[in-house]
Amino acid sequence: MGIIVQKFGGTSVATPEKIHKAAEKVVAAKKAGHQVVVVVSAMGHTTDELIDLAKKVWGGRDGQPPKREMDQLLATGEQVTIALIAIALAAQGHEVISFTGGQIGLITDENFSKARVKQIDHKRILDPLNKGKIVIVAGFQGITSDGDVTTLGRGGSNATLVAIGAVLKADVCENFTDVNGIYTADPRIVPDARLIPEISYDEMMELSSVGASVLQTRAVEFAKKYNVPIHVRNSQTDQPGTMIVAETKAMEHIVVSGCALKKDLTRVTLKQVPDQPGVVATLFSAIGQANIVVDDIIQNVLPDKTANISFTVEHGDVADLKPVVDAQLKAMGSGGAIYDTDLAKVSVVGVGMKQSTGVAAKMFGALAQEKVNIQNISTSEIRISCLIAKADADKALRAVHAAFNLGKA
Repeated sequence: MGIIVQKFGGTSVATPEKIHKAAEKVVAAKKAGHQVVVVVSAMGHTTDELIDLAKKVWGGRDGQPPKREMDQLLATGEQVTIALIAIALAAQGHEVISFTGGQIGLITDENFSKARVKQIDHKRILDPLNKGKIVIVAGFQGITSDGDVTTLGRGGSNATLVAIGAVLKADVCENFTDVNGIYTADPRIVPDARLIPEISYDEMMELSSVGASVLQTRAVEFAKKYNVPIHVRNSQTDQPGTMIVAETKAMEHIVVSGCALKKDLTRVTLKQVPDQPGVVATLFSAIGQANIVVDDIIQNVLPDKTANISFTVEHGDVADLKPVVDAQLKAMGSGGAIYDTDLAKVSVVGVGMKQSTGVAAKMFGALAQEKVNIQNISTSEIRISCLIAKADADKALRAVHAAFNLGKA
């Protein structure tokens, strides 16, 4: 038997009872003959509670608390969980050791709150594994080469899971969560959403990037790069969930595999900026250096030799974006910025789109029938996304799910 890396999300370790339930899953894998590494998130809503606490201490001041200190604060949530699950396993008579991200040498860059994994000291994990111990690791966190604590962004425990799976050459990464697996749509919005037994890395990356929150996009990208299978399953049952694997020929016969919704988007429109070579490059280079992800870029050239440039960002990035935009407009010597909130994006994804026609027309027709106005359209080889009003988001998702008969196997 080989190595299994298991990850338990916040809802799966939210109470002492659930911690013991998670420990049972770990013990079952150990008894089956596997070497087991466990990655855990903070309990329940601990991270949100710590963020709220920081905001209260910060008060009504402009801007945000220092990101370095926020990472120092937020990393404490996982440190509580690793100790508790280690105690639960020790209470059942198993040898166990827990580590923070820093203790396993999980080195990241210095991008506080959205750090990227650079390396892991796999020997720090393998040594106790080879002595028969169960290893518990704090997800979501690492350290810089200078020893500063960093966090990996929302859903960062998934990145920890896959990074460890990759360096250990694990047989599988099991992502235990509070849902049964990956669905054709969010079942809280679409009642007839169906569990997908198997999905490709590329499809999962697209779904994650457009709103499917079960897995962080970077985690799936890492899994594809190192060919690490991920099994997404429910921590409260023994039923199989969804396997995320390399693309197979059979997958191409399914035109659309799933659809997703991304809410809380903001469209930024820069009006009457100079229509000159290098302006757009300089603008988006500055935004990139601020580690802000941009989507749906549209440029319209005007008769007066200026241009309007529109792009979307997640609403949570607006506070960091505004100073960058203001500085760029000042450097240009012209133009102004308009921020449109209350937007959402509905998307359909499927590897079968590469060989199929009429997908866009069917999606647009379904939205038109529900009187949903499309504001922007963006595509990739296996995805079509429409920017819409946030008020239309839920009915838009239900409409496109029904249009492609995703509720039927």
